[in-house]
Amino acid sequence: MDKIATAGNRGEKVRSDCFVNLRLKESGGIRVQLKSKVDSMFGKAIRRQAGEVLEALGVEHATVELEDSGALLFVIGARIESAVRKLLTTGDSWLPPLIEQNRYETERDRFRHSRLYLPGNTPGMMLNAGIHRPDGIILDLEDSVAPDRKTEARILVRNALRQVDFYGAERMVRINQLPAGLDDLDEIIPQQVHLILIPKCEHGSEVKQVEERIGSILHDHTLERQVYLMPIIESCLGVEHAFEIAGSSGLVVAMAIGLEDYTADLGVKRTPSGEESLYARSRLVNACKAAGIQPIDSVFSDVADMEGLKENVSRSKAMGFEGMGCIHPRQVPVIHEGFMPGEAEIKRAEKIIEAFNDAARRGVGVVALGSKMIDPPVVKRAQKTMEMAYNFGLRQQPEA
Repeated sequence: MDKIATAGNRGEKVRSDCFVNLRLKESGGIRVQLKSKVDSMFGKAIRRQAGEVLEALGVEHATVELEDSGALLFVIGARIESAVRKLLTTGDSWLPPLIEQNRYETERDRFRHSRLYLPGNTPGMMLNAGIHRPDGIILDLEDSVAPDRKTEARILVRNALRQVDFYGAERMVRINQLPAGLDDLDEIIPQQVHLILIPKCEHGSEVKQVEERIGSILHDHTLERQVYLMPIIESCLGVEHAFEIAGSSGLVVAMAIGLEDYTADLGVKRTPSGEESLYARSRLVNACKAAGIQPIDSVFSDVADMEGLKENVSRSKAMGFEGMGCIHPRQVPVIHEGFMPGEAEIKRAEKIIEAFNDAARRGVGVVALGSKMIDPPVVKRAQKTMEMAYNFGLRQQPEA
């Protein structure tokens, strides 16, 4: 009896995707039936791609009905592989080549003012996300993906990490809540990912599980590189364990709060002013600062309210947060502008650093600016301000 499986998306609003109906057969070789507006130009390449994927997966006899909505070849490959995996238990995969633009690493202390969430099963939203210049791009395998599409999304995200130009953004993936998220890592970690977000984190032991699984995967693939971690606190219990989580691994470089789930757990409605989450956000910032990592605020869910977003970013920065999530590209410049240091802030930082350097040159142990003494934390904060000024192009980096 023939075995049939489907994968992908179709419909009038679907772009850069395809829908695959795969029928495994006992004989007859590979047949590809293509429905595409670009059949005359790209039909041969699409059919060849389908054949290469099936061959790599060990499929010799099948009929593939492929309804194309402008999908790139890495998307077609992911959809066909997803359908095959629904029918066969195979350890084989088809991997597209890793493009040269994605052969870059990240840094532990890089700025993470903005991180743009993209649904992991919607390729059309991935392709040009980097041109909006967020600090990080998150390919999401958790809340934005339907439960019955998790495997499809995992394979698509794996291929996207190899083929989509991120324009220098930090390449992030939000895995599923543990323990399911551990299986996501097997596909994701070898693909030049920079940072893993751990959702609904409540204990430091969960971070250790992720750290150990990542280490095992890197070892198995003989890869020597760092993959950093960002736990997301989304419950009352997680808030109470914030410092434990922040210090649970040397790979944790930031910790975020997710206010939609937190306020639901608290049993209250999330409000624009945020009084209901003040304790949680303050505790998270304090835990991060004590652990020496970056505190990252929640997303602002009203993509049409730019003034509300601007006010939210201002409050966030005033509390000590160093970045926040965004769910639409138009939010990125507002967030960047909000975390950008002002001219008066930059000038004061320059004076503090100048006074500190002058005291160091003269061998003076006490540093003063006017009538006020300057202690090391003030100097450190001024240096951070100048780093942001250089990063945003507000000042020229001095030559070494």
